[in-house]
Amino acid sequence: MAVPLSPDEVERKRIAIFKHQSQKDRALFPGPYDSREFWQRAEDRNRNTAELYDRLGLQEYQAIEAFVRFDVGAGDAEI
Repeated sequence: MAVPLSPDEVERKRIAIFKHQSQKDRALFPGPYDSREFWQRAEDRNRNTAELYDRLGLQEYQAIEAFVRFDVGAGDAEI
C-alpha cells in the first residue's frame, strides 16, 4: 500500500518524528554507513518512492509513504 503525501503532510510527519523521543535524533537501526537522522532518512525514502512512481508514469507527488504487509506465518514481508 502507498499513501501520497503533500508538502504540508511531509512537514507534519517531520514534526511528529521530532515529538517521538525514540526516533528524534537517530534511527534505531541506521546501518554502518548512514549517519543521517531518522527524519532525514524518512523524508529521503518517501521522496525517492514518489520519484519512482513518477518515473513509472503515475501521478506526481511530493512524497509517498509505502507500507509493507508482513505475513507472520511465512515470516516474509510483501509489498
